[in-house]
Amino acid sequence: MRPPLRHLLLAVLASVAAPLYAQMPFYTDNADVTDQGTLHFEIFNEYDGLQSAQYPNLRQNTANFKVNYGLPHALELDFDIPWLSIYRAPGSQTANGNGDADMGIKWNFYKAPRPLRAPSLSSSLYIEFPTGDDRQSLGSGLTDYALNSIAQEAISDKTRINGNFGFLFAGNTSTGVLGIQTTHGHVYTGGLSLTHDFSPRLTLGGELYGALDDNNGLGKDQLQALLGGAWALNRRTSVTFAILGGAHIASPRIGCQFGYEIDFPLRHPATIKSAFNEPTASPLRRTP
Repeated sequence: MRPPLRHLLLAVLASVAAPLYAQMPFYTDNADVTDQGTLHFEIFNEYDGLQSAQYPNLRQNTANFKVNYGLPHALELDFDIPWLSIYRAPGSQTANGNGDADMGIKWNFYKAPRPLRAPSLSSSLYIEFPTGDDRQSLGSGLTDYALNSIAQEAISDKTRINGNFGFLFAGNTSTGVLGIQTTHGHVYTGGLSLTHDFSPRLTLGGELYGALDDNNGLGKDQLQALLGGAWALNRRTSVTFAILGGAHIASPRIGCQFGYEIDFPLRHPATIKSAFNEPTASPLRRTP
């Protein structure tokens, strides 16, 4: 394998948003957007044990910082950037630094009426800039473009299914030694999650998330599962948690994630929602 290609294959993403773009702690996004005039801030830390095929990379820690702002017409602006630490076998130097920064816009173009007759629908566009050092596998060295389509179906007032289908135009899906990488090919991503409100404060759920590269010589497939949830601390803050693991080089062998999110209404009080989506009458349920 040519050295430049080998290096690019190591510069694969640690999900934070995809995941970088999803509702914590899931990789699969939901259809909701941040309320108009509200600034939503979230931070999470994910620690992953890597697949043996990643040797000499052994473990990766990802601290991701994300800001969303709600615009009129059911639009949302997003920005996030991760801080990565990649731990390697003795004799190989540990890498630390910021990863690739993401900017995106999300549009909830169809909100399902009540009673629900059809799923809520959204779409998003993200551009990832090569701000991470690709020589240390902290970034891809490429500008990436990703489109994602989102459907959200409420089975009941407390249970929801979210489905995603995405298309990556160039580069990879995240930063570090986890994720899908392709130099100039295409990657098809998909996810399916199920969440349930067990109480006004607690929401739990699970998901399957994967990706398929259209050129096996340029990237790796991904398949992973996640179990996690959120605990609402008050009207506008939550903590999130998850365990995850998967197969193929682009997924962590095993990992755990903890996060915190908070809303700052800048123009008017935010609508209180459940920890993962639908508006409710409870003063303890919320979501971006």
